[in-house]
Amino acid sequence: MPKNKKGKRGSNNRGSLRQEVLQLQLSAKAALQSKGAGGKNGVKGESGASDDDLASDVLSHYSSASESASVLEEGTGMEPVDEQTAQEETEDKLKQCIDNLMDKSAKTRLAGLESLRQAFSSKLLCDFLLERRLTLSDCLERSLRKGGGEEQAAAAGVCALLCVQLGGGDEGEEGFRTLRPVLSSILSDGCASIAARQSCATALGMCCYVSAAEDAEDLVKSLSHLESVFTSSYPNREGALPTSKAGAPGLHCAALHAWALLVTLCPASRLNTLLDLHLPKLQACLECSDVNYRIAVGETIALLFELGRDIDRDFQYDDSDALCEVLKGLATDGNKHRAKNDRRKQRSIFREVLHYIENEDFTEEKIRFGVEGIYIDSWIRRRIYDAFKEVLESGVRHHLQYNQLLRDIFELGPPLIVDASVKASRISRFEKHLYNSAAFKARTKLRNKVRDKRADVM
Repeated sequence: MPKNKKGKRGSNNRGSLRQEVLQLQLSAKAALQSKGAGGKNGVKGESGASDDDLASDVLSHYSSASESASVLEEGTGMEPVDEQTAQEETEDKLKQCIDNLMDKSAKTRLAGLESLRQAFSSKLLCDFLLERRLTLSDCLERSLRKGGGEEQAAAAGVCALLCVQLGGGDEGEEGFRTLRPVLSSILSDGCASIAARQSCATALGMCCYVSAAEDAEDLVKSLSHLESVFTSSYPNREGALPTSKAGAPGLHCAALHAWALLVTLCPASRLNTLLDLHLPKLQACLECSDVNYRIAVGETIALLFELGRDIDRDFQYDDSDALCEVLKGLATDGNKHRAKNDRRKQRSIFREVLHYIENEDFTEEKIRFGVEGIYIDSWIRRRIYDAFKEVLESGVRHHLQYNQLLRDIFELGPPLIVDASVKASRISRFEKHLYNSAAFKARTKLRNKVRDKRADVM
């Protein structure tokens, strides 16, 4: 919509009401003047009504007209127009971003990808994207094939968001089948940038989880591509861990997390093979030097134990005693050569992993969004939530409220319609800030009084 026409309907409505009010004022003034001296001091005119009565009627009419104007400007009557205008503006910007993906300038393409990433993570745009999914998929495929490392990483991120927006229907599956070969190719390419490969690993896992959950062939292929990446961190035949290259632990983390997400979809027959193959190797990777990769490995081990117990309540791991000893060491690690935050984070995670493997205890967590919430009560559920949080970032709560795909996955049902009274009862961020500031001042005053008393005693 051209800029000079946006919001025109709303301005015309307000303008006509203001003209009506002005006409009422002028007519009131003319009526008062036409009465002459006979109308002064409350003397009645020919109509039998005094000027005071006439002025009162006119003011009453003027007041009601003003109220009508304010209702149209601030009430519900104007909201659909404003929402429609905002929606049109958003769609115009998104169309321009998609056009920018075909620009010759790499800088322009990157800006377009970043704008799409922000929009897809913070808004629900399924209807808009259904009409343009083929064009957008072609643009993303072109950026993945011909762009530089930074552009490839950004395009892969948008691929994952596109699949989340389209959901698990035929359209999402069609988009995944288009993009899977190029995502897999970059992921397996040792000459591609680490950032691009890492982003492709995350995108491949998410797109396959959303769009190909029931397609065994796509699932097996995606698992194989991801395994080929993180298994390079496994120990060699002598049992020694390979030396990590720059950026490799981050890539291994992304591939392992994506692989763990897809493992939750595997049938029992496939799971038994994966458990026998990967558990001993992952146990050895707990000795690696990178804290983030150690944590990813520990979480994956706990997830595999949970899946094993789901298919067989008597599931036993042959080397569980040695595994628990390693986990106890990591849960109480106090080595000074590691950063304090890294040690704290590692101890927290590995305490949870150890408690689950020994006693099947899991620390439950509640994620709140709006007036709803979900319980993270298992390692499977945590891996799924963390995967969506990594892709959607700060927009994950918005999608939990309104995106039917996430609501189906977490068994939330249809989106809730929140009553206006509930929204009005919420405390604004500014009010919370004022409350917290007042509480802080009160605590400070009390603390100072206590200190003064101590000084007097001393």
